[in-house]
Amino acid sequence: MNGVILHWPVPIDTTINAQYYKKVLQDKLRPATRKKRPGLLESGILFHHENAPVHTARAVTDVLAGYKWELLEHPRYSPDLAPCEFHLFPKMKGHFRGQRFETEEDIIQATKVAIKNLDKCSYVTAFKDWLQRIEKCANNGGCYGE
Repeated sequence: MNGVILHWPVPIDTTINAQYYKKVLQDKLRPATRKKRPGLLESGILFHHENAPVHTARAVTDVLAGYKWELLEHPRYSPDLAPCEFHLFPKMKGHFRGQRFETEEDIIQATKVAIKNLDKCSYVTAFKDWLQRIEKCANNGGCYGE
């Protein structure tokens, strides 16, 4: 709820597989968490990501288990339960509306600015909305629908 810990653009022509995701968790997210949220790694992390095959692969789940991060379940076929999908990406689209980008670097820089411009209340709202969506899903026996 305190904002983005890691903004990591995936290089062009990179295949996102379990090994790549594992490496990002180890080499990017964990160090960024240690730097931006001192003490968080020691106090315990609730970690949520969708249930895409790359996220549920043994190599990834083993790394997360080794970190002792508590994984929050994500119901199948429910991309609308991911805060990025219903909150962050729509806000980013609004920020980018009407702009044209010449290079990949221009897009990366604009994304950094858009993320930086989101206030803390925006993240609090996203997580409150997320909790409501998760509750609705739980109350519907694991099914979610708007």
